[in-house]
Amino acid sequence: MSDPLYRKELLRLAADAHGAGRLTGPHVTGHAHNPACGDKVTVDLELADGRVAQIAHLTKACVLAQASASILGRELKGKTRFDVEQLRESVAVMLAHGAAPPVASYAVFDGTIDYPNRHRCVLLPIEAVLAAFAMAKDA
Repeated sequence: MSDPLYRKELLRLAADAHGAGRLTGPHVTGHAHNPACGDKVTVDLELADGRVAQIAHLTKACVLAQASASILGRELKGKTRFDVEQLRESVAVMLAHGAAPPVASYAVFDGTIDYPNRHRCVLLPIEAVLAAFAMAKDA
């Protein structure tokens, strides 16, 4: 497939679905929805001392959002709310301006730079994590 949006590495990330599912007893849950395309992401977090101890996500969305959620499932443990806020900002800058990815895994989204209407798909799982953190009293 030669489509820059759907490179093999991106499809593999989405298929691996790191962290897919729900936690049985999450401390907080966050939701994000993109009304433009119908993508929905639910993120469950267990927190310890303001850091992500466990993450799970239910992603009913396009492959871009699925791949982004998979990255979070693999990379988010130990991160704080501030870390996630910084990640969101860095990914947004990467998508808007072609800057270096904040985490090497996000390089798979370089094909979306020329498709601004798809940037929200990549950011949606991060927004769901931030919504979960917003529900936490100690984060």
